[in-house]
Amino acid sequence: MTDTKKAKHHREPWVHIVKRDDLPWWKAWLIRISAIVIAILLVGVISTLLTKVSFLEVYEVMIKGVFGRLFEGGSTTMLWKFLQETAILLCLALAVTPAFKMRFWNCGAEGQALMGGLASMICMIELGDKLPYPVLLGVIFLTSMLAGALWGVIPAIFKAQYNTNETLFTLMMNYVATQIIKYYVYIEGGGSNTIQPVAAGNLPIIGDNRYLLNVIIVAVLTVGLFIYQKYSKQGYEISVVGESQNTAKYVGINVKKVIIRTMIISGAICGIAGMLLVAGTDHSINTNTVGGQGFTAIMVSWLGQFNPFIMVLMSGLVVFLRMGAGKVADTCALNASFADIAVGIVILFVVGCEFFIRYSVKFKHSNKEVKA
Repeated sequence: MTDTKKAKHHREPWVHIVKRDDLPWWKAWLIRISAIVIAILLVGVISTLLTKVSFLEVYEVMIKGVFGRLFEGGSTTMLWKFLQETAILLCLALAVTPAFKMRFWNCGAEGQALMGGLASMICMIELGDKLPYPVLLGVIFLTSMLAGALWGVIPAIFKAQYNTNETLFTLMMNYVATQIIKYYVYIEGGGSNTIQPVAAGNLPIIGDNRYLLNVIIVAVLTVGLFIYQKYSKQGYEISVVGESQNTAKYVGINVKKVIIRTMIISGAICGIAGMLLVAGTDHSINTNTVGGQGFTAIMVSWLGQFNPFIMVLMSGLVVFLRMGAGKVADTCALNASFADIAVGIVILFVVGCEFFIRYSVKFKHSNKEVKA
């Protein structure tokens, strides 16, 4: 073998990463579903190793942790708690979706929801005994949307006018919102850092269930956002801007206007999520009211491929794992962070499977592809 051939042989990489042609949708989803199943099985294996509880018993504990004893004819309390948490996470995922589809990386859902919740709390405390109940609810709903929209439009204006980095801007707005909430709670709570649950302005209870209205509102938002994105002119403009701003400008779309308008919508939906948490669930507010779900919602939106109906399933999966793994941790005396680890494993697998959807792996001297 000549020196040239030897050098060429040594330079040849052992592995080639080749971009795939677009896979059929059913193959792509088969890969994603397989990744989710493998991740859930891995969570069960890890749980068994840590707790010495049998593999099947781990999943039994998880199911009971989410649905309680519903399948044994027991209470539906845990089921409604699951639906409530799924609805809130889904609402936040819906909120960031239009912005993400436009390639505006809104990482500020946490702060926008907090500001919407703060607006609800102020109305409940200051106007609770001054307005008729139906009018009060309308004011709470409107001000929460406006507060969330305001917190979302500020970074949008700077992005549209000065091309600032929206990721950093929206992240910093989260910290500002958290400090505003902290200050308000300290003042309103008389220095106790706690606001007692407020009776005025709570969302109505339907059918003896305090969470049903929350679920209905988010269900309506889900259908509405799907129709808005798929069938409206504004939804089409969002898609075009997301694909290419230059193309959007060429066809006469006002990109700055689309950015600002979309972030108003995104922030307003976050404000609704904050209102549901404050007026519909906690009847109070603190810096942990949203509890980091604004960041989890980013992953739900992305994993759901910006499709609101698929995001319903992804939200339910994340909440199921969080609640179920939390029950395993409580039952088997594990650290409370185990629930977050379980969710993280599933997200890692789903994100990782996207690699096999977009690329194939070829080894040296072989035409065979390694497929997920």
